[in-house]
Order: sequence, then C-alpha cells, then structure tokens
Amino acid sequence: MSLDKSNFVCRRLVGRVAIVTGGAHGIGKAYARRLADEGAHVVIADIDGAAAETTAAALTALAGAPKALGLRVDVSSEESLADMVAKTMEAFGRIDILINNAAIFATIPMSRLPFDEIRVDEWDRMMNVNLKGSWLAVRAVAPVMKQQKSGKIINIASGTAFKGTGGRIHYVTSKAGMIGLTKSLANDLGPHNVNVNCLAPGSTLSEENATDEILQMRQKKGSTRPLSRTQLPEDLVGAMAFFCSSDSDFITGQTLVVDGGTYMH
Repeated sequence: MSLDKSNFVCRRLVGRVAIVTGGAHGIGKAYARRLADEGAHVVIADIDGAAAETTAAALTALAGAPKALGLRVDVSSEESLADMVAKTMEAFGRIDILINNAAIFATIPMSRLPFDEIRVDEWDRMMNVNLKGSWLAVRAVAPVMKQQKSGKIINIASGTAFKGTGGRIHYVTSKAGMIGLTKSLANDLGPHNVNVNCLAPGSTLSEENATDEILQMRQKKGSTRPLSRTQLPEDLVGAMAFFCSSDSDFITGQTLVVDGGTYMH
C-alpha cells in the first residue's frame, strides 16, 4: 500500500488486477475509475466494446495511472468470458478482483410493465445477463483465483431486492438472486481464500444524459430517505473499494446496502 501525496488517496490496490463487467458506462465506469485511483490495473469488460476501449484509454491517460484494458465481453456467453480471462492473463498475468456489475437496466433498457405483461424472452434475457452472467463470470475467473490462493469477488445486487418494486419483477428477481449467489459462492470459494461479497445500491442517478423526468424521479426517491440528496455513482465506490482491499480480508458472504438509509435491517 502506498500514499499518493498529490491527492491524498490511499492506494490499497497497487499491482492488483481488476475486471469490471459493464464497466464502460454508469456506475461500472465509476467503479473502474476508483479501482484505477487505488492503483489497480483495470479491465473494462463491456458489451459496448468501443466504449470499453474509450474508457480504458481514458483511465490509462490519467497521470500516474496503471494500465487499463478495454474488451468487448458478453457475460451471457461462456466463450466470450473465456476470451476475457485469456486476454487479461496475457496482459497482466493474474486476476485479483472481479466486479460483477453488468446488467440490463439503463444502458441496455428494460421494460417496466406489470408482471403478467413482461415477455418471456425478456425475462430470459434479464436472467441470462444479470444472474447467469455473474455465475458464468465467476466460473471463468475462479480457476485463476484458486491457483493464486486469493481473490475478491463483488456482486452487485439492488436495494429493490429487500422491498420489491412493481413494474420490474424480472429485474428485482435477478438482483435478489445475486444475494443468494453471493452466499453460496462464499462457501464454495472460502477454502481457496477467495472473498465473495455483495453491494446493494439504492436508487442511483446512473443514467448517462438523464432526462428531466429521470432527474425528478431520482430526486423524489431520495427525498424519502434519511440522507435525502440524490444518490450518485460516486457514493458507491468507497464501499466497493473496501471489499476489494485487504481491509475486508475476514469478511465474506455479506451484502452491504448503500442507499442513504432507505432500508435498515
């Protein structure tokens, strides 16, 4: 660990290699930036390959930043994830961190309909990306982490999993599944010294070029919680970095809700 005296950021991840799925946009992009600030090499794995490369180039261009790599990755494809691991290993020789952030929500939009009006093919696609994709990503990186006898996996759920939200049952179900996935993986990978934890963001202004309607919706949701301002992607990166660092070495199987106090349990 070293201290960046220029901006007093404690760089806890120097020399580590992190993969962020869905890292080219929104909250994933904020995760990637914080990981780079902490000293990690970052792989931006995104279905939007051009944006992944652009984000990686921007991170690499930061003064004193480690190298970043942008890859087009479809997390619902075993072949695409195997290629991601191969290219990451070729570039960096190790994988220390996996952020399972890729999801259908905003950048790739979902319909917001009553449960009995959602198409079956949209339900299947949601599960293939949001839940199955995270499972497949862990399967792809686990052999490397097992061999290293170390690793940090952070799954991304949602505060909606604790309350339920009408009009998006497929999304809420996929994110509730992430919590169960986290607990099971923590048990399976703990003997290999791999930590698996979960973040559950609250209503976050993650949309790029948000419309006035979206801004008003996010502000309205924020007004009902104890910390009443609008939640931003930057509000999540500290908790994510904690789970990636040695500060959380004896924590696994846990879900941390970061939502300004909307859900307290």
